[in-house]
Amino acid sequence: MSAAPIAQAEALLRQFGADAVLHPGGTLLAHLLRVRTRLADWGARPALQLAGLCHAAYGTDGFPTGLLTLDRCPELTAVIGTEAEAIVHFYASCDRKATYPTLADAGSPFHDRFTGEPARSPTPHLLRDFAELTAANELDLVCESPAFRERYGPDLLVLFTRFRPLLSEPAWRDCLSVLRAPR
Repeated sequence: MSAAPIAQAEALLRQFGADAVLHPGGTLLAHLLRVRTRLADWGARPALQLAGLCHAAYGTDGFPTGLLTLDRCPELTAVIGTEAEAIVHFYASCDRKATYPTLADAGSPFHDRFTGEPARSPTPHLLRDFAELTAANELDLVCESPAFRERYGPDLLVLFTRFRPLLSEPAWRDCLSVLRAPR
């Protein structure tokens, strides 16, 4: 992947203050960069890597601090492209409590936290992107925060075992390596 889109996305994230938001492992920007790198290490395509870099732009169910509001999505789209922004929006919209338990089940509804509705049954491709991004995000938190690992590590192993049909082989191997590693 060319360095230009990554640099442009990083500049936008800095413009919106990601380098000043505290996050496990330093700043939100540091976390976002690590998530993108993990996805790249797994062989993710450029759009998914850019989505990983910007996945918290609108906030998430687990990290409500958004860098920009949804009405500003054209600004993000102009930098990372339509496909990557759609992944970011989808990731940000997830109502985790309602969606995670059945995410890997065929035809399972995806619950949108922005609208409060089961929005749709996403395409298998989008579900795989979502699962990969979720794994990259959570594994970074486990690696950066012993307290997070202690509290959520066992549940994440259960979650990613359920997500297994959606995860690439490199992602699955990393999940096992990180989550089964001695504390």
